[in-house]
Amino acid sequence: MSDFFAHETAFIDEGCKIGKGTKIWHFSHVMSNCSIGERCNIGQNVVISPEVILGNNVKVQNNVSIYTGVICEDDVFLGPSMVFTNVINPRSAVNRKDQYAKTVVKIGASIGANATIVCGHDIGRFAFIGAGAVVTKNIPDFALVVGNPAKQIGWVGEYGHRLIFDEEGDAECEESKQKYKLENYSVTRIS
Repeated sequence: MSDFFAHETAFIDEGCKIGKGTKIWHFSHVMSNCSIGERCNIGQNVVISPEVILGNNVKVQNNVSIYTGVICEDDVFLGPSMVFTNVINPRSAVNRKDQYAKTVVKIGASIGANATIVCGHDIGRFAFIGAGAVVTKNIPDFALVVGNPAKQIGWVGEYGHRLIFDEEGDAECEESKQKYKLENYSVTRIS
């Protein structure tokens, strides 16, 4: 008996490592040699391509495509129908399987519904990518980005609330009361 749950309609190819407490739902396909951590939730109709790495407690909503080259660290949220790419200049008649670009989604980041992450661009720690955004560059830690192409409109804390910095560059999360500092276009949590 396995330590994870897979719905009877899910396909899991050989060579996958799936952590304890993970759930894989209807019509999803986990392709060969993937590594999925503990307590992940893989929604309905999800495709996880070969050699993808998901950390612990990753939440993948319905209809998400995660292609080879993607690494999601712990506590990442992938919203419904968002998608990653893995080739910069795809062509049907040109095989570029040896040119897959790497994309890292760092700890605690959230990517909204229908967002697209163009390959080769990393998403910073606790960043928040708005619904429908198209990411075409690296996103800093704690950044809040929206639009096509995605543009930064502010900062968020670890709990996902927008941070409002005072003249000294200090902010406090309304929910957690964690404190943050903004210096040189970089946010750090200070308590």
